[in-house]
Amino acid sequence: MKDPYEVLGVSPNASESEIKSAYRNLAKKYHPDNYTDSPLADVAEEKMKEVNEAYDYIMNSRKSGSAGTGGGFNNSYNPNSRYMNVRSLIQQNRLDEAERILDAETEHSAEWYFLRGMCYFRRGWAQQAAQHFQRACQMEPNNMEYRQALNNMTRQQGFGYGGYNTNTGGTGAECGVCDICAGVMCLDCLCRGCC
Repeated sequence: MKDPYEVLGVSPNASESEIKSAYRNLAKKYHPDNYTDSPLADVAEEKMKEVNEAYDYIMNSRKSGSAGTGGGFNNSYNPNSRYMNVRSLIQQNRLDEAERILDAETEHSAEWYFLRGMCYFRRGWAQQAAQHFQRACQMEPNNMEYRQALNNMTRQQGFGYGGYNTNTGGTGAECGVCDICAGVMCLDCLCRGCC
């Protein structure tokens, strides 16, 4: 996939309203109704598909980065990343293709472990995802995207919010550092026991 910001003709620092405006203009320009019975219909359809994918990628990336769903990527989009295509494939749920690219890599960087973990996470394989997120965090402890993915995954698996802190006296939605640490330690024990 091309740089999604370039496809929409906006800067990576563009506001959400600027992105939506650019998308609307391109959607009007390449809408299939404009090319009925035209020899350019196929080209316009392909361009419209590219515009839709770019818009979805940007909006999903921004939404998942701010909402912290754990199922996407944060706002640290890097157009120079050698794994940009893999991120795009994962975002589109084309996991087999993403894994083929990752499997072809001989050097396993922190980003490689993170993206492999995202593939496992998307497949619902929490244990493998946790192992890979932990490895990415060990290799780059200051990378908040990797740390957030690990923390969000442990929360979704019941190891975080309210999972261990049963004496809160509240709604069970409170979270402490002990909850997160206990969840990570539990995952670590589970991972070591299965290997």
